[in-house]
Amino acid sequence: MPLGIVALLLVAGAGAAVTTHGAGRAAGPPPGIEEAADRLAPAVTAAPNPAYRFIGTGRDGEPLRWSPCRPIHYVVRPDHAPLAGMTIISDAFATVSAATGLTFVYDGTTDETPVPDRSPYQPDRYGDRWAPVLVAWATTTEAPDLQDRVLGEAAPQMVTGAGGKAALVSGAVYLDPTQIGQAQAVGGLRQTRGIVLHELGHLVGLGHAADSRQLMWFEATGYDDYQAGDRAGLAVLGAGPCRPDL
Repeated sequence: MPLGIVALLLVAGAGAAVTTHGAGRAAGPPPGIEEAADRLAPAVTAAPNPAYRFIGTGRDGEPLRWSPCRPIHYVVRPDHAPLAGMTIISDAFATVSAATGLTFVYDGTTDETPVPDRSPYQPDRYGDRWAPVLVAWATTTEAPDLQDRVLGEAAPQMVTGAGGKAALVSGAVYLDPTQIGQAQAVGGLRQTRGIVLHELGHLVGLGHAADSRQLMWFEATGYDDYQAGDRAGLAVLGAGPCRPDL
Protein backbone atom coordinates (compact mmCIF):
# COMPACT_ATOMS: atom_id res chain seq x y z
CA MET A 1 0.00 0.00 0.00
CA PRO A 2 1.47 3.40 -0.90
CA LEU A 3 2.39 5.45 2.11
CA GLY A 4 3.40 9.07 2.46
CA ILE A 5 5.80 9.88 5.27
CA VAL A 6 5.76 13.56 6.07
CA ALA A 7 8.70 15.31 7.68
CA LEU A 8 8.74 18.99 8.50
CA LEU A 9 11.55 21.53 8.86
CA LEU A 10 10.82 24.14 11.49
CA VAL A 11 12.58 27.17 12.81
CA ALA A 12 11.34 26.04 16.23
CA GLY A 13 9.54 22.85 17.18
CA ALA A 14 9.20 19.57 15.31
CA GLY A 15 6.53 17.42 13.72
CA ALA A 16 6.10 14.31 11.62
CA ALA A 17 3.25 12.09 10.49
CA VAL A 18 2.56 9.01 8.40
CA THR A 19 -0.41 8.98 6.03
CA THR A 20 -1.80 6.27 3.76
CA HIS A 21 -2.51 6.86 0.09
CA GLY A 22 -5.06 5.35 -2.23
CA ALA A 23 -5.60 1.67 -2.88
CA GLY A 24 -3.16 -1.21 -2.77
CA ARG A 25 -0.25 -2.30 -4.94
CA ALA A 26 -2.54 -2.75 -7.95
CA ALA A 27 -2.84 1.05 -8.17
CA GLY A 28 0.55 1.43 -9.81
CA PRO A 29 2.46 0.96 -13.06
CA PRO A 30 3.79 -2.33 -14.40
CA PRO A 31 6.79 -3.35 -12.26
CA GLY A 32 10.36 -2.67 -13.29
CA ILE A 33 9.93 0.40 -15.52
CA GLU A 34 13.42 1.89 -16.15
CA GLU A 35 14.94 -0.59 -13.70
CA ALA A 36 18.47 -1.64 -14.75
CA ALA A 37 20.19 -4.89 -13.80
CA ASP A 38 22.59 -3.01 -11.54
CA ARG A 39 22.86 0.37 -9.88
CA LEU A 40 23.22 3.36 -12.22
CA ALA A 41 26.05 5.04 -10.31
CA PRO A 42 28.68 3.78 -7.88
CA ALA A 43 27.77 3.44 -4.22
CA VAL A 44 29.10 6.14 -1.92
CA THR A 45 31.23 5.46 1.13
CA ALA A 46 31.24 7.71 4.18
CA ALA A 47 32.92 7.53 7.57
CA PRO A 48 30.68 5.86 10.17
CA ASN A 49 28.80 8.33 12.34
CA PRO A 50 25.83 7.54 14.61
CA ALA A 51 24.16 10.96 14.43
CA TYR A 52 21.70 10.14 11.65
CA ARG A 53 18.23 8.66 11.86
CA PHE A 54 16.03 7.13 9.20
CA ILE A 55 12.59 8.47 8.44
CA GLY A 56 11.19 4.95 8.60
CA THR A 57 11.83 1.24 8.18
CA GLY A 58 9.98 -1.61 6.55
CA ARG A 59 8.62 -4.68 8.25
CA ASP A 60 12.02 -6.33 7.73
CA GLY A 61 13.70 -3.59 9.77
CA GLU A 62 15.55 -2.20 6.75
CA PRO A 63 15.43 1.57 6.11
CA LEU A 64 13.04 2.84 3.48
CA ARG A 65 15.15 3.46 0.39
CA TRP A 66 14.92 4.22 -3.31
CA SER A 67 16.17 1.74 -5.87
CA PRO A 68 19.64 2.82 -7.06
CA CYS A 69 19.00 0.93 -10.30
CA ARG A 70 16.52 3.36 -11.84
CA PRO A 71 16.50 7.16 -12.18
CA ILE A 72 14.46 9.22 -9.74
CA HIS A 73 12.53 11.73 -11.82
CA TYR A 74 11.44 15.09 -10.45
CA VAL A 75 9.41 18.06 -11.64
CA VAL A 76 9.19 21.59 -10.27
CA ARG A 77 6.11 23.77 -9.90
CA PRO A 78 7.94 27.14 -10.19
CA ASP A 79 5.14 29.49 -9.10
CA HIS A 80 6.06 31.78 -6.19
CA ALA A 81 9.76 30.79 -6.30
CA PRO A 82 12.16 33.15 -4.49
CA LEU A 83 15.38 34.49 -5.98
CA ALA A 84 17.42 31.76 -7.71
CA GLY A 85 14.89 29.14 -6.61
CA MET A 86 15.36 26.84 -9.63
CA THR A 87 19.15 26.99 -9.42
CA ILE A 88 19.08 26.15 -5.72
CA ILE A 89 16.81 23.15 -6.34
CA SER A 90 18.93 21.72 -9.17
CA ASP A 91 22.16 22.25 -7.21
CA ALA A 92 20.60 20.57 -4.17
CA PHE A 93 19.62 17.49 -6.17
CA ALA A 94 23.18 17.28 -7.49
CA THR A 95 24.48 17.41 -3.91
CA VAL A 96 22.11 14.64 -2.80
CA SER A 97 23.10 12.53 -5.79
CA ALA A 98 26.79 12.86 -4.91
CA ALA A 99 26.09 11.94 -1.28
CA THR A 100 23.91 8.90 -2.04
CA GLY A 101 24.90 7.53 -5.43
CA LEU A 102 21.27 7.87 -6.52
CA THR A 103 20.50 9.25 -9.98
CA PHE A 104 18.06 12.15 -10.35
CA VAL A 105 16.53 13.33 -13.64
CA TYR A 106 14.81 16.70 -14.05
CA ASP A 107 11.67 16.31 -16.17
CA GLY A 108 10.91 20.03 -16.37
CA THR A 109 8.28 22.26 -14.85
CA THR A 110 4.72 21.26 -14.06
CA ASP A 111 1.42 22.92 -13.27
CA GLU A 112 0.47 20.15 -10.83
CA THR A 113 -1.12 21.72 -7.77
CA PRO A 114 0.41 20.71 -4.43
CA VAL A 115 -1.99 18.76 -2.23
CA PRO A 116 -1.45 17.27 1.24
CA ASP A 117 -2.25 13.73 0.07
CA ARG A 118 -0.58 13.45 -3.34
CA SER A 119 -0.95 10.22 -5.32
CA PRO A 120 2.31 8.45 -6.24
CA TYR A 121 0.67 7.15 -9.44
CA GLN A 122 -0.87 9.66 -11.87
CA PRO A 123 -1.00 8.02 -15.31
CA ASP A 124 -3.20 10.71 -16.85
CA ARG A 125 -0.58 13.35 -16.09
CA TYR A 126 2.74 11.50 -16.11
CA GLY A 127 2.11 8.28 -18.02
CA ASP A 128 2.24 4.68 -16.87
CA ARG A 129 5.06 5.04 -14.35
CA TRP A 130 5.45 6.19 -10.78
CA ALA A 131 4.81 9.92 -10.65
CA PRO A 132 7.96 12.02 -10.52
CA VAL A 133 8.81 13.75 -7.28
CA LEU A 134 7.00 17.09 -7.11
CA VAL A 135 8.95 20.06 -5.77
CA ALA A 136 6.76 23.11 -5.28
CA TRP A 137 6.90 26.54 -3.70
CA ALA A 138 3.51 26.14 -2.08
CA THR A 139 1.03 28.47 -0.42
CA THR A 140 -0.41 27.70 2.99
CA THR A 141 -3.73 27.00 1.29
CA GLU A 142 -2.09 24.28 -0.81
CA ALA A 143 0.08 22.93 2.02
CA PRO A 144 -1.52 23.86 5.36
CA ASP A 145 1.48 22.65 7.38
CA LEU A 146 3.57 25.49 5.96
CA GLN A 147 2.83 28.04 8.65
CA ASP A 148 3.69 28.73 12.26
CA ARG A 149 7.43 28.69 11.44
CA VAL A 150 7.35 25.53 9.32
CA LEU A 151 9.58 26.27 6.31
CA GLY A 152 9.12 23.07 4.34
CA GLU A 153 7.82 19.53 4.32
CA ALA A 154 8.84 16.39 2.48
CA ALA A 155 6.67 13.34 1.89
CA PRO A 156 8.47 10.36 0.35
CA GLN A 157 6.00 7.69 -0.72
CA MET A 158 6.56 3.97 -0.39
CA VAL A 159 5.02 0.82 -1.76
CA THR A 160 5.41 -2.78 -0.67
CA GLY A 161 6.63 -5.31 -3.22
CA ALA A 162 7.78 -8.90 -3.31
CA GLY A 163 8.14 -10.55 0.07
CA GLY A 164 6.54 -7.58 1.80
CA LYS A 165 9.67 -5.48 1.28
CA ALA A 166 9.03 -1.74 1.06
CA ALA A 167 10.74 0.89 -1.09
CA LEU A 168 10.31 4.56 -1.93
CA VAL A 169 8.93 5.27 -5.40
CA SER A 170 7.70 8.89 -5.44
CA GLY A 171 7.17 11.86 -3.18
CA ALA A 172 6.73 15.57 -2.79
CA VAL A 173 8.68 18.47 -1.33
CA TYR A 174 6.73 21.62 -0.48
CA LEU A 175 8.56 24.83 0.41
CA ASP A 176 7.12 28.01 1.91
CA PRO A 177 8.19 30.86 -0.41
CA THR A 178 7.21 33.60 2.01
CA GLN A 179 9.07 32.34 5.06
CA ILE A 180 12.03 31.12 3.00
CA GLY A 181 12.18 34.47 1.23
CA GLN A 182 12.35 36.18 4.63
CA ALA A 183 15.11 33.80 5.75
CA GLN A 184 16.94 34.40 2.48
CA ALA A 185 16.81 38.15 3.04
CA VAL A 186 18.69 37.64 6.31
CA GLY A 187 20.95 34.67 5.55
CA GLY A 188 21.34 34.89 1.78
CA LEU A 189 21.10 32.07 -0.73
CA ARG A 190 23.03 29.69 1.52
CA GLN A 191 20.10 29.79 3.95
CA THR A 192 17.71 28.64 1.21
CA ARG A 193 20.17 25.99 0.06
CA GLY A 194 20.31 24.54 3.57
CA ILE A 195 16.52 24.38 3.80
CA VAL A 196 16.17 22.65 0.43
CA LEU A 197 18.95 20.16 1.25
CA HIS A 198 17.23 19.36 4.55
CA GLU A 199 13.98 18.53 2.77
CA LEU A 200 15.72 16.47 0.10
CA GLY A 201 17.41 14.55 2.91
CA HIS A 202 13.93 13.59 4.10
CA LEU A 203 12.90 12.74 0.54
CA VAL A 204 15.63 10.10 0.25
CA GLY A 205 14.89 8.66 3.69
CA LEU A 206 16.67 10.60 6.42
CA GLY A 207 14.78 11.54 9.56
CA HIS A 208 15.71 14.29 11.97
CA ALA A 209 19.20 13.88 13.36
CA ALA A 210 20.01 13.18 17.00
CA ASP A 211 22.75 15.83 16.93
CA SER A 212 22.26 19.60 16.56
CA ARG A 213 25.54 19.77 14.62
CA GLN A 214 23.89 18.07 11.63
CA LEU A 215 21.95 19.73 8.82
CA MET A 216 19.16 17.23 9.50
CA TRP A 217 18.57 18.55 13.03
CA PHE A 218 14.87 19.34 13.45
CA GLU A 219 15.45 23.10 13.59
CA ALA A 220 17.07 25.24 10.91
CA THR A 221 20.79 25.09 11.71
CA GLY A 222 22.34 27.67 9.42
CA TYR A 223 24.36 24.96 7.67
CA ASP A 224 24.28 24.99 3.88
CA ASP A 225 25.65 21.48 3.37
CA TYR A 226 25.36 18.02 4.87
CA GLN A 227 27.53 17.26 7.89
CA ALA A 228 29.35 14.04 8.82
CA GLY A 229 26.37 12.30 10.42
CA ASP A 230 24.07 13.32 7.58
CA ARG A 231 26.52 11.95 5.02
CA ALA A 232 26.88 8.66 6.86
CA GLY A 233 23.12 8.17 6.72
CA LEU A 234 22.84 9.28 3.10
CA ALA A 235 25.48 6.74 2.06
CA VAL A 236 23.47 3.96 3.72
CA LEU A 237 20.26 5.12 2.06
CA GLY A 238 21.89 5.11 -1.37
CA ALA A 239 23.11 1.54 -0.96
CA GLY A 240 19.76 -0.20 -1.22
CA PRO A 241 18.94 -3.12 -3.51
CA CYS A 242 17.52 -2.99 -7.02
CA ARG A 243 13.71 -3.30 -7.04
CA PRO A 244 12.54 -4.80 -10.35
CA ASP A 245 9.38 -5.93 -8.55
CA LEU A 246 8.12 -2.33 -8.23
